[in-house]
This record gives sequence, structure tokens and C-alpha cells, in this order.
Amino acid sequence: MVTGEEPIRMKEVKKDGEKRSPPWLEPLLTTDFFVQCKAHIGSHKRECNMYCLDCFNGALCSLCLSQDHYNHHTIQIRRSSYHDVIRAVEIQKVFDISRVQTYVINSARVVFLNPRPQPRPPKAAAASPCCHTCFRSLLDSFNFYCSLACKIAGNSNEDYCKTNGKKGKIEASETESFSGSGKESGRNTVVESFNPSTPPPTSVSYQTGPTKRRKGIPHRSSFGGLMLEV
Repeated sequence: MVTGEEPIRMKEVKKDGEKRSPPWLEPLLTTDFFVQCKAHIGSHKRECNMYCLDCFNGALCSLCLSQDHYNHHTIQIRRSSYHDVIRAVEIQKVFDISRVQTYVINSARVVFLNPRPQPRPPKAAAASPCCHTCFRSLLDSFNFYCSLACKIAGNSNEDYCKTNGKKGKIEASETESFSGSGKESGRNTVVESFNPSTPPPTSVSYQTGPTKRRKGIPHRSSFGGLMLEV
């Protein structure tokens, strides 16, 4: 559960117009939960399934929570088929989980922290909705990601594409402008090279007769020769 007042650092931080994940999120995704707490070996409540969003210094047991993290923002991690999940009602208070696929487990709607390994999907499932990061099949077509980690990776890639895509569009526009002017100038050159008083060069190769005519030299028609003989 999340307790205490919400600090600014728990929200998504905007920097240079881009959304940045809160500082506790990536450490949360790399933390090993459901291990035995080394600080409380003799306790039967030493399973580490809690996480402090203010300290983000690893998994905590319930005794650690009550002693050193009193009145801190904490969340509880649960497990489904050996994979870490968190209830949607808890995580959505501190992080935007829109476009992340949720699942109902034990009557509670949860989201997975990290992507799960999957066998190679069949060909028939190619048209079904899938995660934009790891391509795992999704239940709902309006969702983009199967886990929180996939959303972080997807957002980072989108920010990179937006930043470099704008630059690419400018370069492409300049290239197209240059190519267009080249084509236009080439077209003008071709038009200027044709002289109406001179036959096209290709017509010379089709001439037949004993005399080989030179390219581009006009010849007197045979009509004038007939007039001299009369």
C-alpha cells in the first residue's frame, strides 16, 4: 500500500519536453523479491515482498518496514506463477499504467513488473494484439505493453524516434528539394538540346543508301535534280 504524502519525485518528471520515469521505478524492476531478510533471520515474517518508494534501496520485510520506513511510501509486491506483480490500484497512484495490460488474479487486477518468457507464438497469432516491446500476445487490442518494464523501454524508444525523426524529416526534405531541382534542370537541358531544324540523332541509324550521310548536315532534295533534266 502507498502511505504518506506524495512527493514530487514519485511522479513522471518532464525534462526538455520529454517524460522521464520516476527515480524509484527502474530499481524496483531490478529488485529480487521474496527472498529471506538477512536482518531478521529469526523472524517468521522475514520474506521480502515490500518496497519503499522514498528510499528505493531493495526489497524489505514487514519488520524492516515498521522499524526504518515508518510513514514512507511503500508498495507490496505479489507473485503469480513465479513472476512479480503489483496491484493496479496501488501502482496507478504513483505511475501512469495506461496502455499496460492488466490481469485479474485472485479477484484483484494486477500488472506485471517485467516481461515473462514465452514460447514462440504460432503463425495464427500473428494478427492478434501484442506487446510493442517484447511482442508477447495481449488480451486487449488497445493496450501496447505487457509489463511496466516494457512500457519504460517503449517510451524511451518513442522519445528517441521523436527526437531523431524530426531531424530525419528535415534532412529528407532537403534531399528531396535538391533532387527535385536537379531533375528540373536536367529536363530543361534535354529540351534545349533538341533543334527542330535538325533530325533526331537516332534517325541517322535507319538511313539506307550508297552514301553515308554525316550527322546534322542538311541535304538537297531530289526534286531539284529533276527540274534540271527537263
